[in-house]
Amino acid sequence: MSKPFVVRKKVTRKIVKALNITGPFNIQFIAKNNEIRVIECNLRASRSFPFVSKVTNHNFIEIATKAIMGIRETGPFNTLDLDYVGVKSPQFSYSRLKGANPVPHVEMASTGEVACLGEDLNDAFFQSWQATEMSVPEKKIFLSIGGSRKPRLLEEITELHKLGWELYTTAGTHEFLAQNGIPSQCVNKASEGGEPNATTVIKDRKVSLIINLPQGTRSSTSSQVTDGFRLRRLAIDHNIPLVTNLQAAQLILQCLAELHDKEVYAKSWQEFVQN
Repeated sequence: MSKPFVVRKKVTRKIVKALNITGPFNIQFIAKNNEIRVIECNLRASRSFPFVSKVTNHNFIEIATKAIMGIRETGPFNTLDLDYVGVKSPQFSYSRLKGANPVPHVEMASTGEVACLGEDLNDAFFQSWQATEMSVPEKKIFLSIGGSRKPRLLEEITELHKLGWELYTTAGTHEFLAQNGIPSQCVNKASEGGEPNATTVIKDRKVSLIINLPQGTRSSTSSQVTDGFRLRRLAIDHNIPLVTNLQAAQLILQCLAELHDKEVYAKSWQEFVQN
């Protein structure tokens, strides 16, 4: 086991003992460079409680109820060494909120979630993401990636280029990819006018996925804010999948490279947990 995982288990035990917890609780950690910090510990069941029960095939609601009632049960509870992966993908209602900036923040403003099991992370994630009504029918992607985030997607973008994907990019992303030997179609931002333009590319549905990762939470000029906002709203208003999170973008690009041309086969829950 990794050091952060072992530390989390030890810290959790200490918190449970100190607070004298017998029922369900929700604890969240943050880890960076092997350093662990506790974000919060709530004495309640989280929304993940039934999800974890399904993934591990242990009814934690029943177990927690018995614990609260003083009924102690012992036995093997394998919740970590699993032969499959469970992933939840959030679903947002930006299309119903006209004019809203479609960027999720820490307040977890999703209106629903879809959970899927898969053979590995990419398999489970791609199925759950597609189950939120997302799809990439054609091998055409629009990339607008700010600042230091560009290199973190280079490996995935390189692989998609090798597989024949068409890449549309804004100027900064286009220049970065060109320096790394990856051709792309440079597209003007909405405020710049001229063709090819981001507005036209999206309205004419020349791309099937848009990845927009701004350099920071706030851009340095109002025109940059307007361009980013316009790009995101155009994606939502024309029902084109939009990704604004770096980690999600990495996973989705990996999935497209590995799984886009393969037939999706969704197994039942029983096929995973009862083997």
